[in-house]
Amino acid sequence: MALSSKAPLLAPKALILVAPGSNREADLAHAIQTAGGDPHTIPLNMLSKNKDLLDRYRLVALPGGFSYGDLFGAGRAWAHELTSRFQDILDHFIDGQRAVIGVGNGFQALVRAGILPHARKSATLAQNASGQFESRWVQLSSNRTNPSPWLIGINLIECPVAHYEGRFVIRENSTIPEQQIAFYYVTRSGKIAAGDYPANPNGSTLDIAGLTNLSGNVLGMMPHPENHVIPWQHPAWTRDTHGGLCVRLFENGLKAF
Repeated sequence: MALSSKAPLLAPKALILVAPGSNREADLAHAIQTAGGDPHTIPLNMLSKNKDLLDRYRLVALPGGFSYGDLFGAGRAWAHELTSRFQDILDHFIDGQRAVIGVGNGFQALVRAGILPHARKSATLAQNASGQFESRWVQLSSNRTNPSPWLIGINLIECPVAHYEGRFVIRENSTIPEQQIAFYYVTRSGKIAAGDYPANPNGSTLDIAGLTNLSGNVLGMMPHPENHVIPWQHPAWTRDTHGGLCVRLFENGLKAF
C-alpha cells in the first residue's frame, strides 16, 4: 500500500522491507518520497506469499532499527531470513541491476547475509570501540574512486548515527576492494578521520561508513542519510547550517538504475 497519494504519476516505485523490530521505515519512506519516489512498506514475510513482488519495484530498501530484537547480534536474524527464505528472490533483483539500500540495521543484515561487501564472511559489524551506544551527527565523504551511480554528484554529507554494533571490521586474510568503499567518516574540515573519535564514532576499519557491491547497485551504510533530506532535520539549521543534505543519494537510487 502506498504511503502517500502525493507521489507524482509514474514516480519510481520503492519497496521498504520491514522485519520485526525495524523502526526507521517511516523515515526512509519520507526520504524516498522527498527524492521523488513512490514508497511502499510491507512486512518481510509477505515476499513468501508473492515471489514476483519485487519485479514491480525499481528500488528495495532495508531500514534501520533492531530487527528481531538484535537476537544473536545486530542484523544476524534478519540476515538468516534473507538467505534462508529469500536468497533466490534477492539474487534475481540484484543481478537485474536494480537498486538496493540497507541503512543501519539494514546494512548489518546485508553484511551478515554476505551480500556486502563481496564475499560471505569477509567482514562483520562489531561493537563500537567506545563500548557504548553512539547517537551523534557525523560527516561523510564519498569515495571518488567508487563508480557507483548511487554516488553521482555527492561529495560531503551529514547525517546521524544510532548504533551499538557499527564498527566495520575486515576479517583476517580478507580485503575490501577500494572501489567498493562508498563513504568514509571524516572530520568537520573534511579530512579522513584516521580512526579519531568521535569523527569516526565506532572505530570502523579504514574509517569505512558505507559500501557498495562490485556492480555498484547495492549500497549499505551505518549512518542514517534518511534523517537529513530536508534542512530543518539538522540540529543546527536555525543557525544557518544548510549543507550536507542527503536527498541526492536517494534521487540517484531512484533514477540511476
